[in-house]
Amino acid sequence: MATAFIYDPVFLKHKTGRHPENARRVEVILSAVESDDALWPQLSKVAPRPARDEDVMRCHSEHLIDHLRGLCERGVPFVDLDTVICAESFEVALMAAGAGVTAVDHVFNEAAQNAFALIRPPGHHATQSRSMGFCLFNNAAVAARYAQSQYGAERVLIIDWDVHHGNGTQDIFYHDPTVFYFSTHQYPYYPGTGSASERGLDAGEGTTLNIPLTEGTSARAYREAFTDALRAIEKIFPPDLIIISAGFDSRIDDPLGGLMLTDSDFREMTKEVMDMADRHARGRVVSVLEGGYNLDTLGETVRTHIETLSS
Repeated sequence: MATAFIYDPVFLKHKTGRHPENARRVEVILSAVESDDALWPQLSKVAPRPARDEDVMRCHSEHLIDHLRGLCERGVPFVDLDTVICAESFEVALMAAGAGVTAVDHVFNEAAQNAFALIRPPGHHATQSRSMGFCLFNNAAVAARYAQSQYGAERVLIIDWDVHHGNGTQDIFYHDPTVFYFSTHQYPYYPGTGSASERGLDAGEGTTLNIPLTEGTSARAYREAFTDALRAIEKIFPPDLIIISAGFDSRIDDPLGGLMLTDSDFREMTKEVMDMADRHARGRVVSVLEGGYNLDTLGETVRTHIETLSS
């Protein structure tokens, strides 16, 4: 089965001006993938459908949905100092969340082995009640809840290798033993969460694993920590679906990060995730774009990730 490549030009309509999270990110990735004459024909190109309110409300409050809709309808230019929006942003955010839902449909219906969703705005900072950190809705979380609701997924593993901690994803699942949230991230850094002591609460205790890493941590040390964590997770939580919050700002030379990963590191990490999915989840991996802001390198880094998924 092919890798589903999920994209729609609507993602260019989320106008953010000179903000680091801008439409050029998607354009350079799309150009790099389309220019690969071996890879591009192998991908199954899929148009996403917008998420329904009921899909989003499994993770977010009705108040947040109404608030974002109202801001966009009134033409308010920002949610907070970090998070820029425009009149079309609500529509685009529903499509970004819907891309994750579409990806879940494809891997569970065996229309694709795995999927990559080329989307924006990103999602992992969006909490149950707040949009923040460039993120409007939590795309990975919406996909996870949809997989549980629609396909009866019992153990969903979310792997977040963005340079920033996904406080929103952690928040949504912090009390939930059915979704395991695993994050490697620079620490201390925005948004200030993600210490090793944050492990989940109540029934969810032990299904949050944070690996905080100092600025300048070598790729080798990062990779060792990542591999060790995956092995530990597999022993206690064999997943039936893996979702990657695929942030590429943990790559060396990203202007918003201080970690040292290279394209080859992302290739090897992707292989490790795929191997785990082969053992427990019938190969089902859904990867959704989060961060990554170096426009000179982002296209090739993501192309490498997608090429690995399709191998």
